[in-house]
Amino acid sequence: MPSHLPSRRDILKCSAAAGLSALPLGAFAQAAWPTKPVRLVVPFAPGGSSEIVARAVAAEMGKTLGQNVFVENKPGAAGNIAMQEVASSTDEHTIILGHIGTLAVNPYIFPKLPYDPGRDFAPITLVSKVPSLYVVHPDLPVKNIKDFVAYAKSKPGQVNYGSAGNGSAGHLAMEYLKMVSQTFMLHVPYRGTGPMLTDLMAGRLQAASVGAPALLSFIKAGKLRCIGTGTAQRLPQLPDVPTVAEQGFPGFEMTQWYGLLAPKKWPAANLAKLEAEAIKATRGALVKDKLAQETALAVGNSSAEFAQFITAEQKRWSQVIARAQIKPEGLG
Repeated sequence: MPSHLPSRRDILKCSAAAGLSALPLGAFAQAAWPTKPVRLVVPFAPGGSSEIVARAVAAEMGKTLGQNVFVENKPGAAGNIAMQEVASSTDEHTIILGHIGTLAVNPYIFPKLPYDPGRDFAPITLVSKVPSLYVVHPDLPVKNIKDFVAYAKSKPGQVNYGSAGNGSAGHLAMEYLKMVSQTFMLHVPYRGTGPMLTDLMAGRLQAASVGAPALLSFIKAGKLRCIGTGTAQRLPQLPDVPTVAEQGFPGFEMTQWYGLLAPKKWPAANLAKLEAEAIKATRGALVKDKLAQETALAVGNSSAEFAQFITAEQKRWSQVIARAQIKPEGLG
């Protein structure tokens, strides 16, 4: 074959190059994430504050992510079942609503966890804080936290408080108050907030700490007396009730909180996109208004800030748990 004529191999190369050049530029790039609906797992039963928070932020994120975000409740084992499932998921479209319990309490009350918060999860954003309120039966001769602490110290071992169960947010809240005020009170664990509140209002208990949404109607009806809020600032719904921090315990804060997390093994670009859209949704007026109706505070901080927050909460609650020797149900 004359040297100036193209070989069969050269002709095939040219044909292939011509075919490739005809393809759209985006064909060489991986499809942009997400490529299908995003599943947001809530590790608790339907109907609580966690589901309200999850559905509010999911609806807004779905508007800008390009795919729907749907909520799936998966309760069990204090949230450990859901956390383990999401940590091991590989579809890159499953995220979880983290909580004070699953991220800052379970690591210190369970002898062995099926997940590691730091190793397995990438914090995305802190979505919301739900204020904890400190309440007493109206017949108790106290008007505020200072009175309550003085009363408890005058009757060591005679004051009792109820909670939704060992290791619950209400249990932690009261043990935290006991720790900083150096008082002794008896803990009466229940199986849920409802039966505990029934006994508190009946006078069979003297005090409790519960999330604001479950308490406001009873406070306004005079069935319970609020003696302090666990928030950093006073609540608009209870402007005359001082915070615990205002009453002689600077820096005191007790809130239930919820944030988004994804498996840490995700590509950095996907995590960054999820963070940007989650922050945008959480800071938006619709989510803020929806959460405010439930006496919850929208946050929407950066992933780095959320990571720092989790670390600080773990330090605080590990101390409370160790001091109170809190164990999960069945192990105490």
